[in-house]
Amino acid sequence: MAQNDTLRKKPKDTKGTLLKLFSYMGKYKFAFFGIIVLSLVSNVLGLLGPNFAGSAINEAAAGVGKVNFDRVFYYAALMLGVYILSSVMAIVISIMMTRVSRRISENMRQDVFEKLLRMPVGYFDQNQAGDIISRVSYDIDVIGTCIATDVTQILTSIVTVAGSLIMMIVISPLLSLTALVTIPIAIGYTVRMKKVTQPLYSKRSKSYGKLNGFVEEMFSGQKTIQAYAYEEKVEERFDKINYDAADIYREAEHYGCTIGPTVNVVNNLGLALVAIFGAFLYMYRLIALGQISSFVLYSRKFSGPINEIANIMNELYSALSAAERVFELLGSEEEAADIENAVELENAHGDVEMQHVNFGYLPGKTIIHDLNLKADAGKLIAIVGPTGAGKTTIINLLMRFYDVDSGCILVDEKEIKEYRRKSLRGAYAMVLQDTWVFNGTIFDNIAYGKENATREEVIAVAKAAHIHSFIMRLPQGYDTIISEDGGNISKGQKQLLTIARAMLYESRILILDEATSNVDTNTERRIQKAMRELMKDKTCFVIAHRLSTIKGADRILVANHGDVIEQGTHESLMESKGFYYSLYRAQFE
Repeated sequence: MAQNDTLRKKPKDTKGTLLKLFSYMGKYKFAFFGIIVLSLVSNVLGLLGPNFAGSAINEAAAGVGKVNFDRVFYYAALMLGVYILSSVMAIVISIMMTRVSRRISENMRQDVFEKLLRMPVGYFDQNQAGDIISRVSYDIDVIGTCIATDVTQILTSIVTVAGSLIMMIVISPLLSLTALVTIPIAIGYTVRMKKVTQPLYSKRSKSYGKLNGFVEEMFSGQKTIQAYAYEEKVEERFDKINYDAADIYREAEHYGCTIGPTVNVVNNLGLALVAIFGAFLYMYRLIALGQISSFVLYSRKFSGPINEIANIMNELYSALSAAERVFELLGSEEEAADIENAVELENAHGDVEMQHVNFGYLPGKTIIHDLNLKADAGKLIAIVGPTGAGKTTIINLLMRFYDVDSGCILVDEKEIKEYRRKSLRGAYAMVLQDTWVFNGTIFDNIAYGKENATREEVIAVAKAAHIHSFIMRLPQGYDTIISEDGGNISKGQKQLLTIARAMLYESRILILDEATSNVDTNTERRIQKAMRELMKDKTCFVIAHRLSTIKGADRILVANHGDVIEQGTHESLMESKGFYYSLYRAQFE
């Protein structure tokens, strides 16, 4: 019962979603104006056809020897002409609408992508990548298809229905009363089904987002799945998610597909009524045979669009649900703007300090407690501690991926909120444990952070990162293309690439978050020695689990449960025989 209530839940803001869609369509108001004019002309021409057909039938029904075949052929030619001209205009309308919908989809996708670039890191931590991709691709495609086909069809149908009804009344007001029986039934049923199907289409879009997220997650972890022989379990989970998505798709289409046939039955009932009452009127000489023929054709034109509208209503509801998801993303809270008097951080010296910092990712769940940290410019600061101690969180706060709940962080004796966020982050070079490379040459990947980097500069940092010899063994050397996920090079080599990228980046502060976890210990020592030479007078923060690699750090901060419980050099911490001493001994015992 609870599930059924969920399925019947109304959309959040149908009116608001339509207004936002109209704002995108409004950018092409002149094109839509031309489409509307052409649609009116096309449909008016199409509406003249039955009238000419009725006139031709009346001429042919004059009796043997009285038929004026010239007039018959004249009306038949007019009918053929208006139908051909109407069809040509319909083709032009379809081409124009396709182009406009493509531009609207392009604009919407561009807005979504730019929005994602302004979103805080927390948004990507809380939402699956596959669900975000589904909104950017699938949902916007659904909206574009709806605008290209369904909107045009609705415009055409409205004109056709209104024009046909007028012509029916002109031909026979009495016979037109049959429409009063069928129209309320068709409209009432369609409105009723809208309340049922629209929530289902909304849930269908969400289920596809979940499915895409799971598939993206499994593909990125394919090696791990195979290594743990977890294929059957993954298949079972996929079967469940896939079944749920297919089930909600089936239920949505089940209700949606009943709309057209049901309305068609109602329309056929209307035609039966027209035939019955038309026969009585003809018997009493209240209507001519040609008028009955024209009325039947207009009746088909009248009922046909109603049936078509009913058929595309499920597509409209699906597009509306997709639009809600897209506009939900576009309406999400962006990263907080810089304060009014924020300044650029230029020529940073590199002094960093954290004073009485408290922070939690969720309200009421503080994980950093009263943290105090002092890092002088040009020093190497190592942050160590057990898993969950808050090491990576400290880095997130330094980069201002998240803002502190209380306390303050200073760079060059000024609170970081007083700097423009972009310039603050530009003062850091960062290498994460999770490496990122893009589809391009090795040269482009290393030079990513420095505009107009020279070949000599790239080679210099590659040598310092101990990856030059590997690159030169590749078929095209530095011009070798690597794939988006770096699948054609090893994980350790990817990490060395990102280290070389950070070396090349002109920054005053360097952050290495388990940056050498995928290279051997000997290479790690050589890289750190080279980095110390290349990054003299720069502040370096290093998070490391292998404590032997940070013995030479100027200061070691020992974190545990969100607190820095010890700090000092390797020698002083070993002499105190505290928590660091226990961690170090544990690694070598």
